[in-house]
Amino acid sequence: MRIHSGVRPYACATCGKAFSESGTLTTHMLTHTGFRPYACTTCGKAFTTNSDMTRHMRIHSGDRPHACTTCGKAFSESSTLASHMRIHTGVRPYACTTCGKAFSRSGSLTEHTRTHFGVRPFACTICGKAFSYCSNLAGHMRTHTGDRPYACTTCGKAFSRSSSLTKHMSTHSGDRPFACTICGKTFARSDTLAVHMCTHTGVRPYACTTCGKAFSTSGGLTRHRNLCIFEIHLDLACVVLTMGVTQT
Repeated sequence: MRIHSGVRPYACATCGKAFSESGTLTTHMLTHTGFRPYACTTCGKAFTTNSDMTRHMRIHSGDRPHACTTCGKAFSESSTLASHMRIHTGVRPYACTTCGKAFSRSGSLTEHTRTHFGVRPFACTICGKAFSYCSNLAGHMRTHTGDRPYACTTCGKAFSRSSSLTKHMSTHSGDRPFACTICGKTFARSDTLAVHMCTHTGVRPYACTTCGKAFSTSGGLTRHRNLCIFEIHLDLACVVLTMGVTQT
């Protein structure tokens, strides 16, 4: 009945989080102690709950008991299936508080927010170039290896990223499923529509951390940032040169 009433009488003495059942509190306490009594017999990785270990074991067994009723794709975890279902329903419950762009997964939102703050935690071990998305780094690494695993079934052109192939396919189909609700203009890609919408709203979510100038696209910010850094270096050079002339 506590599930319906919302009563949570069992509180954690460490962080204050409350639970409706004593057993759930006991399991929660393990997150503070670091005790992980359930170990995987295949790789040795340990978990705080038996259910977490059971889900992990499916990685080794290949068991995917949660199947999509729409397309048949199967998953090892129910939460992954729930995220997948949003592809079919179009539900995007995770919205960016900066630009309003919405996502079907919380992880996608977390990655997206890095584009606003310039956080690039994924660095290439060959050239040092850094990225906001792990997937972007993976695609970038193929520019070093030359690997192009995604081939167009129509013309045979191959790409290093699946997203590039998806964008390319629209050139064959001519499909433009993303329409602007203000002017009716249609686009082949949702991200192109999102950029177009900024021309109506005036939103410029990508701001330069050096001078504060804002842009409607991340590409515009990237181009500006390179120019902005160059101008700063040029101004510094002029100052140094002027000081040298004055001293002489």
